[in-house]
Amino acid sequence: MTLLINNEMVSQVLTMEDTISILEQAYADLVAQEATCRPRIDIQIPTSDGKVYQWGTMEGGSTRGYFAVRMKSDVTYETVVDGNRTHQKYCSKPGLFCGLIFLTNTETGEPLAFINDGVLQHMRVGADGGIGVNYMSRKDSEVVCMLGSGGMARSHIDAFMCVRNIKKIQVYSPTKENREKYAHEMQTKWNVEVIACKDEESAYKGADIVAGCTNASVPIVRADLLEPGMHIVNVGGGTGMISPEAQDRVDIYFRFGNAPSPAGLPEMALADEWITYAARSDIDNGLRQKPLGKRAHGVAMPDKVIYYSDLLHKTKESRTSEKQITYSERGNLQGNQFHAVAGKTYELAKAAGLGYEIPTEWLLQDIRD
Repeated sequence: MTLLINNEMVSQVLTMEDTISILEQAYADLVAQEATCRPRIDIQIPTSDGKVYQWGTMEGGSTRGYFAVRMKSDVTYETVVDGNRTHQKYCSKPGLFCGLIFLTNTETGEPLAFINDGVLQHMRVGADGGIGVNYMSRKDSEVVCMLGSGGMARSHIDAFMCVRNIKKIQVYSPTKENREKYAHEMQTKWNVEVIACKDEESAYKGADIVAGCTNASVPIVRADLLEPGMHIVNVGGGTGMISPEAQDRVDIYFRFGNAPSPAGLPEMALADEWITYAARSDIDNGLRQKPLGKRAHGVAMPDKVIYYSDLLHKTKESRTSEKQITYSERGNLQGNQFHAVAGKTYELAKAAGLGYEIPTEWLLQDIRD
């Protein structure tokens, strides 16, 4: 039987500790060439009402037995909310989304599961933040500046709690109600001090870790508020990662890795976060997060970069000073993440007796493809 595993089931079985552990293994497998993936690829088609339809896929697999492709079907656009330009999306109607992971067995080719990607998506991105904090932040880091109060802001705190003794969270987001709700929830969940800050300056002050977790279309990390010794994690903000001004403040840039090049074509190696193919490519799509005709960022600070392979093989050190400002990000390895985390989720759900069963024969045929 092939399983259909929904978000509620994922949340019942997948822990942040599991996610961090399985992702570290997946990154090590990629270094050892026991796994492979390709960069995320998006197809963009303009809609009749001025928005953009976007189909996105990312895929990868390993010799551990799993392959997965993650598929997203979105209508996307940008708007200004509380004075901030934000990236919005939906499927069918606002508030609904379509993201699926198709998991297969690399030994037999058998389809194993379809998994809703919502919870798993937040877990794997949060886990990346935790891995970066674990390797690059000061060991005594206790205070988090959280920019944003949505789902990613929640999963990142879950991850930080796994790797550091966090005692205080200073959260800022433009909507007062949202940041206060987040503060109450985090304080209740983690029994730590949480302050809903009225401005960004208050959120940054005295923080050890700065986490930008928003759906902003432009970079949000402020260079002028960075303090010596901080570690930065950033989700969103378009193709610019963090602003050039903030990049200038960074001493060490920890990038987990880059997707390998196609076999026999080393010249096609790309570090781009995503690759876009677009209809009407001669017309501006109105997006700042993904402006038409512009490449997504790759290795933005090549003179400061260290990779997961460097730490694994001890060819370079991580932080060497308490005063250094560090930054971490995954790179274009999304496809390598989904087979690993989806495979673990499938194993856990199956062991727990969870998942709606679909006869596998429905997905097979006797006509050669």
